Amino acid sequence: MIQKIKDYFRAVIAEAKKVSWPSWQQVAAFTALILIMVVALAIYLGLVDTVVKAILSALLKR
Repeated sequence: MIQKIKDYFRAVIAEAKKVSWPSWQQVAAFTALILIMVVALAIYLGLVDTVVKAILSALLKR
């Protein structure tokens, strides 16, 4: 049983060495892009929420 676990982790390490990892510049660029997109989406959804709230408020006051 212990040998099977050791073999499993050796196989995992061998496969991890085959992975093509991104460079730090790519990681930083993608992280910045994701943060910008999250902020843009938050602003967009906030604006849509405000507009829908104003429309519903106007309709319900009638």
